[in-house]
Amino acid sequence: MVRFEKKYRIFAIQLQTQKRQMNHSIRKARPEDLDRLMEIFEYARAYMAKTGNPNQWINGYPQKELVEREILQGHCFVYTNSEGKVTATFCFIAGPDPTYSKIEEGKWPSDRPYYVIHRLASDGSCKGIARICIDWCFSQADCLRADTHADNQIMQHLLESNGFIRCGIIYVANGTQRIAFQKG
Repeated sequence: MVRFEKKYRIFAIQLQTQKRQMNHSIRKARPEDLDRLMEIFEYARAYMAKTGNPNQWINGYPQKELVEREILQGHCFVYTNSEGKVTATFCFIAGPDPTYSKIEEGKWPSDRPYYVIHRLASDGSCKGIARICIDWCFSQADCLRADTHADNQIMQHLLESNGFIRCGIIYVANGTQRIAFQKG
């Protein structure tokens, strides 16, 4: 009987977690979100370093000025949990993205119009946020592109498990390589 009760409690906790996640929302970031977003990016930088990706977001990237500019341009979004707390952020930007104009060691599967997902980060408080954000983006545009650092195994897995295909290598503004992905 104890074994059944333990399984029931675990199942009940899982249901509660799923129910909380269903009450989330995604909205455009606002200027008053800026400090919270910087906290999320700080957490994400530490998490990436701890999980074998210490070289992607270095020297305080993304800087506060960049994030503020993206908020004002209207392409920075936030995920809020059921309590209304901002727990994740990402940028969702209409292409073309100049860094995607040249691709090496592969090719884009199509030249259709696309949107780009950049700087997806969470505070680690809830599992499944990345999938929710990616699903939301795909519900807005049926062709998505993203890129990540070769050391970012977690993001590579997230993208591939969410239907993205690896397309080749692109170079970001500072000249470093990124693995490029597309979905749709």
